[in-house]
Formats: sequence, structure tokens, C-alpha cells
Amino acid sequence: MTKHQQLQRRLGVADATAIGLGSMLGAGVFVVFAPAARLAGELLLAAIALAGAVAYCNAVASAQLAAKYPQSGGTYIYGRKQLGEWPGFLAGWGFVTGKSASCAAMALTFGQYVAPGYAIPVAIAAVAALTGVNLLGITRTAFLTRILLAIVLATLAFVAAASIVGPHVADGGSATSAQAGAAVSGQAGNGWGILPAAGLVFFAFAGYARIATLGEEVKDPERAIPRAILGALAAALVIYLLLGVLLLAHLPVQILAASTAPLLDAVEQSRLAAGAPVVQAGAAAASLGALLALITGVGRTAMAMARESDLPGPLARVGGRHPVPATAELAVAAVVVVLLLTTDVLTVVGFSSFGVLLYYAVTNAAAFTLRDRPRHAPKWLNAAGLAGCLVLAFTLPAASVLGMAAVMAAGLAGRAVVLAFRKRGFRKRRLR
Repeated sequence: MTKHQQLQRRLGVADATAIGLGSMLGAGVFVVFAPAARLAGELLLAAIALAGAVAYCNAVASAQLAAKYPQSGGTYIYGRKQLGEWPGFLAGWGFVTGKSASCAAMALTFGQYVAPGYAIPVAIAAVAALTGVNLLGITRTAFLTRILLAIVLATLAFVAAASIVGPHVADGGSATSAQAGAAVSGQAGNGWGILPAAGLVFFAFAGYARIATLGEEVKDPERAIPRAILGALAAALVIYLLLGVLLLAHLPVQILAASTAPLLDAVEQSRLAAGAPVVQAGAAAASLGALLALITGVGRTAMAMARESDLPGPLARVGGRHPVPATAELAVAAVVVVLLLTTDVLTVVGFSSFGVLLYYAVTNAAAFTLRDRPRHAPKWLNAAGLAGCLVLAFTLPAASVLGMAAVMAAGLAGRAVVLAFRKRGFRKRRLR
């Protein structure tokens, strides 16, 4: 492998944790409770707990591997090192393609909150601005992430307070609520709704992968990365469970399931309804925070793949006054802008959940092969994480599974063709 310039280790535990938590408290926390409630009904908390259990297995596996391989690229690197080139490529390709769609969705969400009539131009402006922040160096990224995270946490605290003070909405009500209630009871009655609901919630707070992708920029990575990953996940899980408890106590499950903005509805149906704009501002900040972390993570994974010739070589370049993968960052921004201009972003992003679960399946499989492991990371935990990821992946809606399966197949086929051409070219050079 060609020697490439390395990134600089500038992030401490607090910075890395903030980036991970900022990813997990993105726009998803403002919307995920409604579709999860439609699927799981009164068993919403069980779905959150199941998602948290699978996420814990994945976080432990990520922490083990990140301590051993403190490089940019996350599971793309871990898969290559422990399982081989093809599993590594599967993880990297799934992450880059799925999360690029997520970037577009976060940007569009921000645009819809800030200027509904001009959502796409505002989304493109947000992508450009945050890419500019990333190009100024990882410390600027971490600083802005902390500011946005503080806004989001304050907003979630306000939503919690509104849910506590009430008043609670009476059961029944509109025809929409009744229809939603019928749908909820039909899906959650046999418990099967818990699995797809857990898949949705898992996707919403799986942002600790962003910490692993920054492995090359964290100080004392063997100690700091595991602490940041597990700390960010623990904080996110507590917040999601607490919000789930309060929302179920505050809103009838029929209304929660039918909502398009559950946290906003919770405030509007309380004595603190005048503070509804606070929730809108918080959701906009959360979208920006998630977008910032996503662009950072996708860019570094693309850089790692380029280093191994799985993506075009120029994407591996690191340089500038603040050493960053500038070419990869700009390429990611360009792809996101193209998605915003040419696709129905909120439909395309549906397959991202399946890609993320495959990514973590490779993480658990790679961690299972490690010989040296701490006591809190037995092999059975990696096996449980692998099984959990596959179960959640294949119980997602069929459209999500088929869409991402097609994207993965295209990537694998493309790599096979490229390798065949390289091999043929190598043979021709030898014959000369």
C-alpha cells in the first residue's frame, strides 16, 4: 500500500464523545418515536431496549477493534484486517453509500424546519457551510458539534418538562387517532412489531460509529476511543428511554403513532405550548449536528477506502493548513448535493438502515476473531451482536432490504470488475 499522510491526533475523550452523542441525537430523536410506536404500540419501550441491547453489543465490538486499529475508516479497516478484503469492502461500501443518503436527508430536514418553501437551496447551503467547517480541521468540527449538542440537550430537557407538567391528552379524539390506534394494535398485538421498531430506533442512535471512523485523530486511542463509544451510547440510551417513558405517559399511543413530529406535539399538547418554536429550533440544530458528524465520518471512511484502492486514489489525499481529507470531504459534499437535486431523498434514505446493520454485522464478526479481549467483551457478546444485527436487518420493510441489497450488489460487482482489469493489466506488464 502506498504510504499516505496521516491525520493528526487532536481529539480528547470529551470531544470524541460529543461527536458520537451529537450523531445519536440528530434529527432522528425528533421523529423516530412515531414510526416506532406505529410498529410496536405500547411495547415501544421494549423496542428501544432491544435496540439498545444490540447497540451495546456493537459498541463493545467497535471499542475492541478501535483500540487495536486506531485508524480512520472504522469497520472498513477492521473487516479487512480481521476477515479479509471483501468483508471490509462490504462494510465500507454500505457505510459510504447509506450514510451519503443520510447526509442528504439530514440536510433536507434542516431546510424544511428553517425555510419550508426553500428547503433544497437551504439544505445545499448547509452542506456547503458544514463542509467548510470540516475543512478548517477536526477541532473546529468538535467545537461546533459541542455547541449544537448543547442546544439539542436543552431542547430535549424542555420537551421532558412539558411532558411532565401536562395536561395529558384524552384518549380517542380524532378519526386519525382511532385509525392509528387500530393499526398499532394490529401490528403490536403479536409482538412482531417490536423487531422492525427496534431496527428504526437502532438506526436513530447508531452514531457511535462516527467515533471509530475518527480513530486516527483521537489522542491516546486505546483508552479514549472505547470510553467515548461506550459513554456516548450510554447517554443516548438513557435519553431515548426517558423520552419514551414520558411520551407514552403524556400522549395516548394512538396519537403518538399518528404524529409527524412527536416531540413538537408533546409540547403543543402541554401547558408549555408557547415554547413550541424551541422544539423547532432544537430539531434544526440536531439536523445540523448529525449532518456535521455524518460528513466527517463518510469523508474519512472514503479516504480509508481510497488508501486501499477500493475508491479512486485522489480521495486519499490529506493536506492543507489543517490536515484533513479535503478531496474526500468535497467529494462527499458533491454527492450529497447531487442527491438533493435529483432524488426523493426521504425515500432513498430508507435503505440506509439495512446498510448500517450490515456494517455492524461485519463489526461483530471481526471482533469475534480477536484473541486478546477484556473481560467485559466475551465472544458470545460478539455472536449475539452479529445475530441481532442480521435479525433487525432482515425484518426491516422489504423495500429497504431490496434497495440496499441492490446497491451492495452493484458495489461488489464493480469491485470484482476493477480487480479483474487490474489483474489483466499486471499480467500484460509481466509479459513485456
